[in-house]
Formats: sequence, structure tokens, C-alpha cells
Amino acid sequence: MHERRNDKFYHLGCPIWANKDWVGSLFTRKAKPKDYLRQYSSVFSTVECNSTFYADPSIDQLRRWRTETPSDFKFSFKLPRSITHVAKLRHVQKAMSDFLTRMEVIEDRLGTYFIQLPPSFNTKYFSALEKFLAILPESLAFALEVRHIDFFIEQHHEARLNALLARYAIDRAIFDTQVLHSIPEEEADVDILAAQSRKPNMPRCFTATARQPFLRYCGYKTVQNNEAALYPIVEQTYNWIAEGKTPYIFLHSPGDEFAPHIAKRFHELLEEKNKGKDKVLQLEALPDWPGSREQNMPKQGSLF
Repeated sequence: MHERRNDKFYHLGCPIWANKDWVGSLFTRKAKPKDYLRQYSSVFSTVECNSTFYADPSIDQLRRWRTETPSDFKFSFKLPRSITHVAKLRHVQKAMSDFLTRMEVIEDRLGTYFIQLPPSFNTKYFSALEKFLAILPESLAFALEVRHIDFFIEQHHEARLNALLARYAIDRAIFDTQVLHSIPEEEADVDILAAQSRKPNMPRCFTATARQPFLRYCGYKTVQNNEAALYPIVEQTYNWIAEGKTPYIFLHSPGDEFAPHIAKRFHELLEEKNKGKDKVLQLEALPDWPGSREQNMPKQGSLF
């Protein structure tokens, strides 16, 4: 298993770890679902875990995830929808306590908990939000994503939100979808159209309110068309690291077939940025993909 010095600076990953489309590229040619997490985590140091939005994982499942990942790997679990979308953060102290207690079995693999609020969660819920943030344990890291447009276009609401998050040392989760929603219909395939319908179209925002900026990006499907949009994220990530922060960066792709490729390119661009700064961050290349290592293995010659 590769050790990753990069993790002292930032964490890089994809929105999922299990995608059969990665077999033969990120994964080995004969990889089975039981192999996916182990192979994924040999390259990337974090992952969004959306499954917790829908159901609590079993204790045995959490233990398996722990044993299948290296000691520096971090899961960024999404809070259950029953807390964020159904209850809208109100009267959820017991539910939060139960959820966090369950996760203690994987405590040393915990990254930033992802609190994604529904589009209907507007500024009228500020009081509920403040009461909720006050019950969160200071020992754990959280990032909160708002989707209602008032938090972006009304400066006094946005300033109030940022000040509240900073007060409780909660990161503001950033979802950059500007490129995705700029893709014209005539250039969009079924995956892009599906992503445009599901993912919010919010103004670009790179505000950091705590120590672990949490940024998600989704644009075109393949690497080349995303490159120009990655440069400002690379610049911002570098600046966050230079400020002593530890960013979590997640690269999405419509359909996610090329998400690992985009993440790999992102790290290469960050390396190039760092070279111009006398290697201040001491970044190293990502480990080779299991699929690439398999392809580069010398073939055993015939005995006859």
C-alpha cells in the first residue's frame, strides 16, 4: 500500500468508489465489487459517501471499510436525509447522537461530515440552523452546503451564514457547477442532461469559513474540456494550503466514468503550480492506478 505525503496538505477523491466503468483503468481488469474500495483507496485519499444519506451502514460494514483502506484514508459521510431534508435540522439531537455514535467504529477514518441542505432550506430556517450547529461536537469536522439562491444573491444573508459557520468552525461546502450548466443542449449527452437536471446551478463561490475547505466540482465528462475550469480551483486550493488549511477536493463527472481521470489531472495541475513556487508543498505524484500497474507488469515468458 502506498503512503501519501500529500495528505498533510490536502485530500483528493471522487464522489463514489464503486463504479464498474473503472474496471480496466483505475481498477484491474478482473476487479470485482469487493475489490473496488481497496483499489480506489490505494490511489485517492478520500471519498464522498452518499450511501449514508439514505441508510445507516451496519457496524460490520463500517469495520470492513476500515480494514480495506489505508490508515490515512478519509471517508466524508453525508448526513442522513431524515436529519437534513425531512426534519430540516429541527429536533434532531438524538438522531445526530445516534448517527455519530454508530460512526465511532470507523473514527480514525473520518474526514469531514457533509451536511447537504435541500433547496427548500431558505433563510427562514436560520434559527434552526444555528441551534443545530451548536450541538455538533467540536472534535469532529463538518461542512455545510446551502442550495437556496438567497444565500448567494442576498449579501446580508450570505454574510450572516458565513459568520455563523466561522463561529462554529464549520466549513462551507462549495459545489462548482458553472461549467456543467454552461454546456449547451446540442453538446449534451444523456449523462450531462441528467446531471444538469439533478445538480444545482449556483453562483461560483470559493469562501472558506474553517480549516478544511470542502469543494466539489462537476463540469464536462472528459478531462480536456474541463481543464480551463480546473485552473482557478487549483489556484484556490494552492492558496488554501499556503494559508495552513487542509482542503478536501472532490472531482465529479456526469456519469462519473471519467471522475478519476479528472481528479488525476487536477493533481497534476497542482503539481505544476507548485513547481513554479520552488516546490513549497513537497507534493508527490499520485500512486499508479492498480489498472496501470497491472498493464505494466512484465509478462511471464514461456519455459519452452
